[in-house]
Amino acid sequence: MGNGSNGALSGAVIAVAGAGGPAGRAALLRLAEAGATVVGADNDPQRLSEAVDAARYASGGASVTGDTVDLLDLQSTRDWAGHIEKDFGRVDGLVHLVGGWRGSETFTKTSLDDWDFLELLLVRTVQHTSLAFHEALQRSDRGRYVLISAAGASKPTAGNAAYSAAKAAAEAWTLAMADYFRKAGKAEGAEGPTSAATILVVKALVHDAMRAERPNAKFAGFTDVKDLAEAIEGVWSKSAAEVNGNRLWLTEKP
Repeated sequence: MGNGSNGALSGAVIAVAGAGGPAGRAALLRLAEAGATVVGADNDPQRLSEAVDAARYASGGASVTGDTVDLLDLQSTRDWAGHIEKDFGRVDGLVHLVGGWRGSETFTKTSLDDWDFLELLLVRTVQHTSLAFHEALQRSDRGRYVLISAAGASKPTAGNAAYSAAKAAAEAWTLAMADYFRKAGKAEGAEGPTSAATILVVKALVHDAMRAERPNAKFAGFTDVKDLAEAIEGVWSKSAAEVNGNRLWLTEKP
């Protein structure tokens, strides 16, 4: 399917943070196929350009671009948001796909170094993208902030204390942003929010390369990155009120 002007996201401008990973690649492609102008960011320039090239080639259009951004730096993140709005006139979405995992065999063996690492990767980056983009998203008539989270945030396991706590913090931060959208909608005289912050919850993600490496593994309950990309696109087909402040489960609720 080419990049037609009649796609569900035709005319939308969507930023994807963490675009260089497998989930990012799938999201770039899916959003571009739906007609959006997509701007990816990653801190690894080579990984980013490969992801952008693949999405461009597959979607048959040049509506996918990439910026190397340090999302651990608030000013860099603000500059990125500002330049997207300046270049394209609007920002209709920020999809937050910055991932990372560290765990331990047992609760007792938890390393607080893992927390320091994950707090930056999974919490600080969310703080920065949300603070940088929230005003532009509120100005949009279909603004969406989409956080990808994990079921472990609601039901942590002993060896995943640092990861689960970081994911839970990112969820709470996103829900606070959802409350901002709710109040901003009211202040503008709307009945409900006009933009939304929402959370897509997976158990874990799987992609083709993982399946190729472990052909006998079942990956039970895992979400394929292509299905995740479809769910991300689907957030725009629902009203802001339906998704704002909600967790949308792509795996069984714990």
